[in-house]
Amino acid sequence: MKFVDEYRDPGQARRLAAAIAETATQPWTLMEVCGGQTHAIMKFGIDQLLPKDVTLLHGPGCPVCVTPALAIDQAIALAEQNDVVLCTFGDMIRVPGSGQSLSTAKARGGDVRIVYSPLDALALAEATPNKEIVFFAIGFETTAPTTAMAAFEAQRRSVQNFSLLVSHVRVPPALDALLTTEGPKIDAFLAAGHVCAIMGLSEYEPICARHGVPIVATGFEPVDILEGVLMCVRQLEADRAEVENQYARAVRHKGNGAAQELISAVFEVADQEWRGIGELAASGLRLRETFRAYNAAKKFALAPVADVRSETPCISGDVLRGVKRPNDCPAFGKACSPERPLGATMVSSEGACAAYYRYARKNIPA
Repeated sequence: MKFVDEYRDPGQARRLAAAIAETATQPWTLMEVCGGQTHAIMKFGIDQLLPKDVTLLHGPGCPVCVTPALAIDQAIALAEQNDVVLCTFGDMIRVPGSGQSLSTAKARGGDVRIVYSPLDALALAEATPNKEIVFFAIGFETTAPTTAMAAFEAQRRSVQNFSLLVSHVRVPPALDALLTTEGPKIDAFLAAGHVCAIMGLSEYEPICARHGVPIVATGFEPVDILEGVLMCVRQLEADRAEVENQYARAVRHKGNGAAQELISAVFEVADQEWRGIGELAASGLRLRETFRAYNAAKKFALAPVADVRSETPCISGDVLRGVKRPNDCPAFGKACSPERPLGATMVSSEGACAAYYRYARKNIPA
């Protein structure tokens, strides 16, 4: 508890906020790229501690939120097949696809189950050999190692009734895209500390060099985030653009070598669709041909599902790109709430809209 309290110390938070105010001589806009950081910012009022010249934008930092609708549609199609059990993380159950969600499929009789790890789904496959078990694998590089381990173990144990529907995404190409497409001006990034703990920092260095923006690997507690902001502002004021590591207690420059080797052995880099952003080159992971037997899309010959999206006032795509804030949406807190979500950013526990709804209800439009 003492360790956590150290990073939630109100006195230290105020001192860091004062240092940021003293350092910033002009307006700067920073984007955090982690939904956990977004929720901490809103929960602890970090945005209110910052001087008015330092603005935080919320980026595509929620892996559930950026999972494309058509991938969810494929998961629904699998869940509705006889003798198929579709397993996934709890956040994915209520995220809308083109028109429905996995919870809808479950209500219609589909076998959809929440698990805490892909290895839980593998254990289920071994325990129920008369069923096809599919794990819907989503997330940033943080969750990719456990998905890779499930594929590796399934192959090693010759488990034939297990497969993966993969929609993993990589963070660096998304940052590059945000800096090269039309959108808000971003002066610096707070990078997700848990992603950097796996992949290290070297992938961000070319982005700093190419675009001249600082990137600081940052943790998730209030003091972490404020330190990350201060490190960014100091770089900007000194006209520097480097990768720095605020989260040194968890992140090493080279990252986790064993996890990286496992990811590389099971996956290869591929183009990937991001909800609200579009297709980004080299921004996803797909199973290598050597793991073809565990690729659910190929095993079940899944065809692309027709996009049948209905018109809604949801602006989650703009929220994910930092173009708008959740409370800019006319449906926020009215037609759209965690109980009746119109978009993924209101469903996920890491979504920006969910953070605003939970911690900033006074911002709901009249």
